Amino acid sequence: MRTPLIVLLITAVASFAQDAKIDELGKSPVEAKFVSGGRVRMDLCSSGIEIIGTDNPGLRVSYYPERDQVRVRLQISGDRADLRLTGCTHNNFHVRIEIPKSSGLYVRMFAGQLDVNDVTGDKDMELSFGQLNVDVGKTEEYARVDASVNSGQISASAFDVEKGGLFRSFDQRGKGKYRLHAHVGAGQVDLR
Repeated sequence: MRTPLIVLLITAVASFAQDAKIDELGKSPVEAKFVSGGRVRMDLCSSGIEIIGTDNPGLRVSYYPERDQVRVRLQISGDRADLRLTGCTHNNFHVRIEIPKSSGLYVRMFAGQLDVNDVTGDKDMELSFGQLNVDVGKTEEYARVDASVNSGQISASAFDVEKGGLFRSFDQRGKGKYRLHAHVGAGQVDLR
């Protein structure tokens, strides 16, 4: 009876040790421990943003050039992370966000270019205006893929789809376990 109780207490302490609440203004990089296999929700300001999956157990946000008005808010609770990035400038401002490779990803961004590479898991990404480039990895890992633009182009070479114009979309189903949703209001979706 004691052994299961001790294991339960150690597990509970370890999960609480991962929790973090960070609010940094004008500081790059911002880092926190985060578990592989978790879910990351991002609300990002308009700029050039690159999201990269890594083998490291953590979440890291870096940007250049450094600006005093850029705010990084990060809240981690167990296997969930919420990232909010505000105050981005519009002239050659770049952000790099590193997350564990195996992560579920939910991203909303008003305008700019969003590049997503080496992330294995569910992906739900939307931009109002701009370009969304996604390295999808193995296409057979997806149970459902849908992409759309209100005005623009869908270039999904990974799924043999090319469409352009107004209100273009495609929807495919497979035998995998992940879901991929990509939408751009006006601009381009590139799934490769």
